[in-house]
Amino acid sequence: MDTHLHAARPGHRSNTLLVFLPGAFLQPEEFEREGFVNAVRERDVAADVLLVDANVSYYYDQSFVQRLSDDVLAPAKAQGYGAIWLVGISIGGFGALTHELSRPGLVDGIVALAPYLGRRPIGAEIHKAGGLRAWKAPEAPSDDEIDRKLWPWLQRYAYPEPSHPMPPLYLGYGLADRFASNHQLLAEALPQGHVFTTEGGHDWPQWSRLWRSMLHVLPLPLHAPHDAELALN
Repeated sequence: MDTHLHAARPGHRSNTLLVFLPGAFLQPEEFEREGFVNAVRERDVAADVLLVDANVSYYYDQSFVQRLSDDVLAPAKAQGYGAIWLVGISIGGFGALTHELSRPGLVDGIVALAPYLGRRPIGAEIHKAGGLRAWKAPEAPSDDEIDRKLWPWLQRYAYPEPSHPMPPLYLGYGLADRFASNHQLLAEALPQGHVFTTEGGHDWPQWSRLWRSMLHVLPLPLHAPHDAELALN
């Protein structure tokens, strides 16, 4: 995966890294064009931003999890980043979630904006059961599709276990988004203050508004006058 780093302050590396994962057929530089990177700077978040060219082909050939681990997260850890957050839009949000499902413990938080959460029939099953808290996941999934494994994992946010901690998950979506029905299922399982909504559908104006709102509550460090940052090698 190709990447492009935006340092929080030129010539220095922050302790925190935000890894931005685009949606299907979107380009990583669109995060710049749509104000995501500037919003981090305006908020004075003490975090570097890494734009990842995680195009849809990685999902088609099911190599996304391996490539994200090998090409992005392992090098970031080796460079000394102490905290890594994944910020994914649409299928990028799906990728962030499924990576944590498959390789738990490698990231410190996830922001999912309008995430794709799987096929509609599975969401319909959960709605029919009365929501994610009431749904009883099958002990043996009927197929090997990743969304059959994702929803039981997401259900753990409704019933946290101290012995199996989950990374903080923040969800944002437009109320007219084509995936909003599934978003609502997840929203009901998340803690108060972890869900953000806006008017509109599945497009950049909504995602940009959500990101700016979420930055005010995400547990990310802010710059202080005498922050000690690590110099880039």
